[in-house]
Amino acid sequence: MTVHAPPSTEQLVHVLRHMCRLPSTTGHGEELRAAAEQIALFIRMLGMQVRIVATSAAPVIIAHRSGRRPQTLLLYHHYDTPPTGPWRYWSHEPFAIAERDGQIFGRGVAGGKGALAAHLAALQAIVQREGSLPCGVTLVIEGAATIGSPGLAEALPAHADLVRCDAVLASSGDRDVHGTPICASGSKGWLRLRLVARGPAYPLPAGFATSVANPLWRLIWALASFKGDDEDVRIEGFYDAVEGPSRADNAAIRQLQLAAAARREAWQIGQFLFGIDGAALSRTEVTLPTCNVSSLTVEPHSDAPAIPALASALLDLQLVPGQQPDAIYELVRRHLDDKGFADLALERLPGGYSPWATATDHPIVSRVAAIGATVFERPLAIVPAGPYVAPLSLLTGGQPIPTASIGLTPATSALFAPDEHIALADLSRHSQLLIETLDRLWT
Repeated sequence: MTVHAPPSTEQLVHVLRHMCRLPSTTGHGEELRAAAEQIALFIRMLGMQVRIVATSAAPVIIAHRSGRRPQTLLLYHHYDTPPTGPWRYWSHEPFAIAERDGQIFGRGVAGGKGALAAHLAALQAIVQREGSLPCGVTLVIEGAATIGSPGLAEALPAHADLVRCDAVLASSGDRDVHGTPICASGSKGWLRLRLVARGPAYPLPAGFATSVANPLWRLIWALASFKGDDEDVRIEGFYDAVEGPSRADNAAIRQLQLAAAARREAWQIGQFLFGIDGAALSRTEVTLPTCNVSSLTVEPHSDAPAIPALASALLDLQLVPGQQPDAIYELVRRHLDDKGFADLALERLPGGYSPWATATDHPIVSRVAAIGATVFERPLAIVPAGPYVAPLSLLTGGQPIPTASIGLTPATSALFAPDEHIALADLSRHSQLLIETLDRLWT
């Protein structure tokens, strides 16, 4: 079986450099609009029909080009990135990619822009070599993935003519202990909440804590009611609708080997929760929902000893099949009322989406994994979901369209930290995998 050559390293690095030199921090409107325009310009050079759709969050780029076969593969990507943080913690300027010991460094190289560059370079190589695509390709590239994809639900229904497809392929997820991508056939859902406790009209000296309720304590007590030290979520009814993994899913999960030792070393943690490892670690990450506290904030912020006027927390809940964001939001509100925290405001933030499941033994998913063996010399491990989420339920519109998400990013790549990095060889193979997939998925 002939395996196609990937784009040249020079071609791939050129596209990646172009992507990463465009700052596109989540929530920075001007940066995101400028980046979207530049990315769209590059895509037009591939002979694709391109639309830039303004949304309440960030522009969504939708592009399409027909191919020699009637089927269409939708490729999902995002161009927004987390903040760089102080540049002094980086070994290199974060928006000018640097290469060292086979690794590419820069903001976005592992989380979003690296995968996008790999796929754009692959499409460019196919068009240059063959003059056409093997099948239709649709690109959906958003600028608010790191905050739950608000805006996609606005953009996609209004442009249904461009986003019709026969399968969806995303580029999020981890790699296994062998460095082979993990293929997730679905994705957990996401619910984003803000919990707010209000105190006095303005900050008061700390000495008045004997007579004035501190909203930060109020918030801490409320948060403590959500979860026990056994890590179980104590919101009544939270687990009731959970649909457990199928027999095929369980068999797939048992085969998964995560790079657990590399994670512990990179993250500088002695062990995972309760010392889990091996199959138990895989099952936990793939099948369990989460209730995570992302931040605590007081207003106005001050280092002076005081009773703050307001305290808030951001909650991010990852949901598994059977759990729906609307229902979980209602359960959280009822829990707060029942536990005596009716005075706390609960705000559902924009973004988030329902979980999505494609059977791990679906023929399209199995085909993607088998095609992966031509690039990685071993089939891709298939699991129903993972700790990386993607808005697959939005991309499919709830229709029975098969989905797969190919893990590009090792969990040790510092996605949210300084010196984000990824192996250049991994980006090259991600390009090659797309070339093989477009050529063979429907043959």
